[in-house]
Formats: sequence, structure tokens, C-alpha cells
Amino acid sequence: MASNNEVRATAKWVRVSPSKARLVVDLIRNKSVAQAFEILQFCDRHVAVDVEKVLRSAVANAENNNGMRADDLVVAATYVDEGPTLKRIRPRAKGSASRILKRTSHITVIVAPRKEA
Repeated sequence: MASNNEVRATAKWVRVSPSKARLVVDLIRNKSVAQAFEILQFCDRHVAVDVEKVLRSAVANAENNNGMRADDLVVAATYVDEGPTLKRIRPRAKGSASRILKRTSHITVIVAPRKEA
């Protein structure tokens, strides 16, 4: 998926539901890196902290490994995959039990240089 000029970073096994993480990730897709950091800084959802960490890692990878400038980068793609689900049991009435699903996510951010038109 990532071509030569795209740089990615991934956070795996983040303890948040993928559906909740996707709400935040959708906000920064196709935005400049500076604008994405600003959106994440003022986002009320707790998963925004984890997404910001992944974005910082992708920008650092681009700067240190590929020699790109952070000012020229744009968030080319972001997606959240479902990780393994932790299954827990909660006692219920009359000796029965109900299952609690604690979901995890794999968050991926891909940054690329801005295309000049």
C-alpha cells in the first residue's frame, strides 16, 4: 500500500474499540500534518492521544529515515484494524454469566509529501 515516498507508523494492541478509534482517525485523513496535530490536540476523545502518538512517530520516521521535512507532509491515509479481543466473564443472576468483550485496535498512519499542483 505504501509507495516509495510514503512513510507509515503503526500502534498495535491499543486498548480501545476500533469503532471509537475510527471516529478520530477520520478527522485527520487528507489533512496537513500541522492541521492534524491541531485537530487531535483539541479532540475530546481519549483515543486522540494514541492517534497523536502514532502521527508523531510517522513524522519522525519520515524526517529521520527518509530525509523529508515535516512542513511538507500530509496525512495520506489512516486506518484502524481490529486487534484481538480479550474475553472476560461477568457474573449474572441465578448463577449464570455474561461475556464482556474488551476490544483492541491496530492504528496505522501513513504520511506523504504534499503533491504540488
